[in-house]
Amino acid sequence: MIRHRLLFSPVPGRRRPWRLAGWTLACAAALFAAVAVVPPPALAQNGGAGHALERRVKAAFLYKFLGYAEFPAASFPDAGSPVTIGVIGSDEMAAELARVVAGRNVAGRPVVVRALREGEGGAVHLLFVAGSDSARAGRVLRSGPAALLPVTECDLGLQQGSVINFRIVDERVRFDVSLDSAERNNVKLSSRLLTVANRVVKGASS
Repeated sequence: MIRHRLLFSPVPGRRRPWRLAGWTLACAAALFAAVAVVPPPALAQNGGAGHALERRVKAAFLYKFLGYAEFPAASFPDAGSPVTIGVIGSDEMAAELARVVAGRNVAGRPVVVRALREGEGGAVHLLFVAGSDSARAGRVLRSGPAALLPVTECDLGLQQGSVINFRIVDERVRFDVSLDSAERNNVKLSSRLLTVANRVVKGASS
């Protein structure tokens, strides 16, 4: 069983150069905690910086997701096998994640990040499919690497088969969870993770 209790560091994030006022991460039950951040106007107006900040927040979430997911023992060849994160569609996110996980582990296992290309095979524990194109995300999830915990960031991510889908809600990075997808993928999610989700879906997602 993989468990992790570290809290988030204060990290802001943006999708577009919106005006920020008291930006915070979702926080509940001492699971995900952050401090409100008000960036300077120049930063809020800088679209490139906004995207970079959003990547940092999502990368932190992705690493934390691993600590609240229980993967089948058979998904690890041996006791020293790493937990593997695959990233498709964003070399920048792969690089950010590599920085986040450097020197860290989950339940005594090292964490490795692989930047993958669409159509590339293999198997990973967590697969992040970047981009807002729902049809492409669905195509990747159907034909890409076998992933126990697929994560997307498009409008219809859960409908396309992801277990977790990022959303921007009230200028915050939040996430929805599909219990059906988790069950199909044989991955168990901690109730503490579900507590801080924006929405938990059981049955047909909408």
